[in-house]
Amino acid sequence: MQHVAQVGGTRQPTVKEVAELAGVSPMTVSRTLAGGKNVRPEVQERVLEAVAELGYHRNENARSIRPGQPSGLVGVAITNLGNPYYGNFALGVEEVASMYGRRIVLGNTGENPERERQLIADFIGRQVEGLIVVPAGDDAVHLQPEALRGVPLVLASRMVDGVDADSVVLDDVGGAYRGTRVLLEAGHTRIAFLGNVSSVFTGRRRFEGYAQALSESGIEVDPLLVRRDQQDIGTAKAATKELLDLADPPTAVFSANNRNTVGALKEIGARIGAGSGAGLLPSILSFDDFELAEMMPVPVTVVDHDAHELGREAGRLLFSRLSGERDDPATRRIEMPTLVRTVRA
Repeated sequence: MQHVAQVGGTRQPTVKEVAELAGVSPMTVSRTLAGGKNVRPEVQERVLEAVAELGYHRNENARSIRPGQPSGLVGVAITNLGNPYYGNFALGVEEVASMYGRRIVLGNTGENPERERQLIADFIGRQVEGLIVVPAGDDAVHLQPEALRGVPLVLASRMVDGVDADSVVLDDVGGAYRGTRVLLEAGHTRIAFLGNVSSVFTGRRRFEGYAQALSESGIEVDPLLVRRDQQDIGTAKAATKELLDLADPPTAVFSANNRNTVGALKEIGARIGAGSGAGLLPSILSFDDFELAEMMPVPVTVVDHDAHELGREAGRLLFSRLSGERDDPATRRIEMPTLVRTVRA
């Protein structure tokens, strides 16, 4: 292929120029950017390389006045826009979407199922071509094909009972189990649990791994050491205060996500500032890495995974549908690995 020079410096390249550079027809370029249906993968790759090289952008204004044309948008619903974890996740989705000439529209549900329903309805109203959703609860009605008007859906991080959709999740049970084993092997027997509400998929699975590890060591779960329902740093800090004020407080805390971890560490920091000895404070096991983990004043173990790659995998699943690579009705579930590592001994 010969490079097609851009004329005039500021003029935008055309579909014809992209086609010439890729060695295909303008129709093939349009089909590739509209999802790639009936376009061979190797041809799609040449087209996308030409698009990137020339800096081609579709004319969205012109597209918007032609009924029936794809919107070029993918809706992404996350549960906490303030959590850096989901920022990395969204960047992973965006990276894959950009390879297919799409843009993402990001929305925050705040772990509120009603806000999620409204957000999904808004996405559908904007004629998104696909959806990637981190579910806020176990409500399945608005995620059914008829409610989505046939728009392809990928569930990320969490699944919802009764929703048959492609999904990418983590090894929540195995990661929680192995992390709790690390605490047990360090001699801890009073290990508290800070987690999401039991209706949240990840909260259930991470508690399952925690309870399994305790059971295998002959330790029953103590209800006094279990705190759920924390959705933000403030409530996690308050829950940690309750745990550490017990007559027989925990010597370690398993935090089921990074917001709970940060809340727990805020309470620990407050106690250190008030003169409490660090030796009286609990070790921390965090499912999810978090900011400045290596600088914490207590031992920290992390059940780690790659949020960016989770987003990329969700994007790949969605675009395998949108591109026509997969047209079978059977859904796929991908479970991504976790790694337990000691951050501060």
